Amino acid sequence: MYGTSEIVDAAATVDAERTAFRRTEKLYKLYKTQAPKSWKNQAHRKADLSGVIDFHSVLESFKLCGATPAGIFKYECRGFNRPVFCFEERPGFYFIPGALTDDEQVHWIRESLISFPQPPNRTNHTEAYGPIFGLFDAVQNNKVLVEANSTSSEVDRILGYDKTNLNSKRFSFSEYCMFTNNDESYKSVAASLLLRKLRWSTLGLQFDWSKRNYAVSLPHKRMPDDLCLVAKKMAVPAMPNGEEFQPEAAIVNYFGPGDMLGGHLDDMEKDWSKPIVSISLGCKAIFLLGGKSREEIPIAMFLRSGDIVLMAGEARECFHGVPRIFTDSEHADNVDLLSQFSNEADLCFREYIRTSRININIRQNLFSHWILEFTLLEKILVLDET
Repeated sequence: MYGTSEIVDAAATVDAERTAFRRTEKLYKLYKTQAPKSWKNQAHRKADLSGVIDFHSVLESFKLCGATPAGIFKYECRGFNRPVFCFEERPGFYFIPGALTDDEQVHWIRESLISFPQPPNRTNHTEAYGPIFGLFDAVQNNKVLVEANSTSSEVDRILGYDKTNLNSKRFSFSEYCMFTNNDESYKSVAASLLLRKLRWSTLGLQFDWSKRNYAVSLPHKRMPDDLCLVAKKMAVPAMPNGEEFQPEAAIVNYFGPGDMLGGHLDDMEKDWSKPIVSISLGCKAIFLLGGKSREEIPIAMFLRSGDIVLMAGEARECFHGVPRIFTDSEHADNVDLLSQFSNEADLCFREYIRTSRININIRQNLFSHWILEFTLLEKILVLDET
């Protein structure tokens, strides 16, 4: 669940093409049969989806006859009022179909597009442009990002604490493209393009992609309270008895048409007994759950908007990935969700989520409380919501 949509694992080689996981990825990956001018008009190579597990169908079948397919069982968790399914051969993996209501999905889509990319949260755009405030508002107002002579004190404050950002240039949104005194145009990019190229944002403790670890020194906000409440509630089936999940960081992945997330492990947290809580929003996708080796044939399953997956314990050692999202009207399964964005003011939300998927992955770190105390004592920037 780490990384951007372009990731196919840097360690992949010619030999990796022959692994069972890689072969399965290629079965479901979106391939173009021609070179179209736009994604809307392209022709896709059809994939055989008959072997993909549909937990929504599993749930409906269980309600009718009380039975589950071979290798799958319904997990009973006292005090948890949603259905949970598990694989006999993948301990520590929990699938909660339809965990979020339509209203909850709409809320988290809005938060993912408006709030989560806001500084000091870092995104894949931070390295090139520094802190960018108000991305989605800029999209709604057809603005462009331009190089600026000066920026707000809030931007300067963040940059002052962020020693990883070596870019001396500053950028801000404008309603038009400005020019220098020498009549040479500044570097500029449409806000709509930046949104379409948004691939990840990080919440809470920030993740340093260059070092692949959590960077204590990076400025950050604490995790949003309402997101923590959802994560704590949904993590219950995967938590040891008597323990409560403590969300401290999250990575939000944004998938567009043709994007994928190659097979990988989530191995940066210290305590793998605690789950990753993974929330799916938007277009339907295929999720692959492999084993502890790439040579093990992965299990393919559909992920729909509102589904939640938990991975804890042994499941944290399993390779997994997303080889495909469905953006066509036949397979996207997002008609009901799109109807929630029917107002004219919601046009940008509707157009975005019509061909996109958002995945929120919430995590707990073993040494979190010590980190927060350290950051406060050392006066490292920790920004509150207020």
